[in-house]
Amino acid sequence: MWNLPLSSSKPRYQQVIDLIEQAIMNGQLSPGERLPSERRMSVLLQVNRSTIIRALNELTDRGIIIRKIGSGSFVNPDKWGVQAHPLMNWQPLKSAYTQFPKDEYQLRVQHLRKDAIKSKKPIQDMATGDLAPSLFPNLNLTDLPLNQLLSLEQDEETTRLGLYSFRQAVQNHMQQRLGLSVDLSEILITTGTQQALFLISQTLLKPGDRIGVEAPSSFYRLPIFQATGLRICALPMDEHGITLAGLKELVEKHPIKMVFVNPLFQNPTGTYIPLKRRKQILTYCHQYQIPIIEDDACSMLSFSPTIDITPIRAHDTHQQVIYMGSLSKYMGKNIRAGWIIAPKAIIAQLAHIRQQIDGGLSVLPQLLAEHYLRHQLDQHCDWLTSQLSQKSIQLCQWLQDFHAQDLSFTPPQGGLYCYAKFHENQIKAMPKILQNWLDQGITIAKGEEFGGKAGEIRFNISQF
Repeated sequence: MWNLPLSSSKPRYQQVIDLIEQAIMNGQLSPGERLPSERRMSVLLQVNRSTIIRALNELTDRGIIIRKIGSGSFVNPDKWGVQAHPLMNWQPLKSAYTQFPKDEYQLRVQHLRKDAIKSKKPIQDMATGDLAPSLFPNLNLTDLPLNQLLSLEQDEETTRLGLYSFRQAVQNHMQQRLGLSVDLSEILITTGTQQALFLISQTLLKPGDRIGVEAPSSFYRLPIFQATGLRICALPMDEHGITLAGLKELVEKHPIKMVFVNPLFQNPTGTYIPLKRRKQILTYCHQYQIPIIEDDACSMLSFSPTIDITPIRAHDTHQQVIYMGSLSKYMGKNIRAGWIIAPKAIIAQLAHIRQQIDGGLSVLPQLLAEHYLRHQLDQHCDWLTSQLSQKSIQLCQWLQDFHAQDLSFTPPQGGLYCYAKFHENQIKAMPKILQNWLDQGITIAKGEEFGGKAGEIRFNISQF
């Protein structure tokens, strides 16, 4: 990676800055990783040492790296991701949206997937985050005439907020199944979680703001925050999700503008934050006026009826929590239908921004999602949860029988994911084990993709 472009009009020190930023964005340099010494870097890049010093000084001033006397320069671990420029810079923006495989293992996974498609040979693709197609519901297509569908898409309120009948279905779903009472004016339909995150980051945050994100988290791998210029800070987790002590420490250290959490059956760890801790987090964030963005991807996929799946938003009495819901983990990722629940004034802002950048929402996915919520969710969700619970037991048994000496894990309590950690003395054997699994048509996702540590891996239960 230590090669400067042969033809560039930029000053050499700026080329060095761009190279290091690009390496952080692409994952070639990890949070906390030590950079080569100034002398070594000048040799590698074939530039004067003074050029290296100038570049490192600017990166240090912007908080991208930390320089320790006697130890060297390190990628800032507190940032836990990329510090994008506070002003518009098209090159980092483009780079943030360009996701290349980070290592040889991911390339081999891609190659295996292509071979499986060509040979029509099934694989256990537990590296993906999506629900296995075999577990999709049998969707009922609408019988509305085409001209009626088109007329629905011309409706002003549908264009701005989403289909009225779908918002009603969401309202009923939240009340009846999740215990959250919400007004229709507080519901905005989206094409899924990524659009919701984009709208929130564009409307309620500004470049340079610091946000707290679970470590590890599926949010970490998304380019949205990087492209917006937000500073990502890690929220420490234990076996029950983010910790109150870790949240307090982070807030005392940095001016956190928002906290993003996936409290129920989190991706990638599968952790479940107990109700008592959820309330403590809500109380603390209210005390310091920190908004909470709650991502509810699969709360209804609980393996035990004793688990309280009530959203944090249901306990919010100060209009502090913005709730994001989606059906992709129930219906499949291609049904792009989700929703944001927030105070009416916030919904109006989000809807306005969406109208400026998007011509509107397709009605057909909303109609399919509405029908699923009203007529299919209860029966399908019961069956889906039963299937996932069985697959979870089988996966855990397989790991216990064949890899107890290699790694440890906590059996999931719900959702799609099981997280495992290789024993410290087995991390060196990890590449060989992963390759052996690939030879058997088994893929996994590395924890590092989510901002986790080396030796951590995620299994998608639905694909087992």
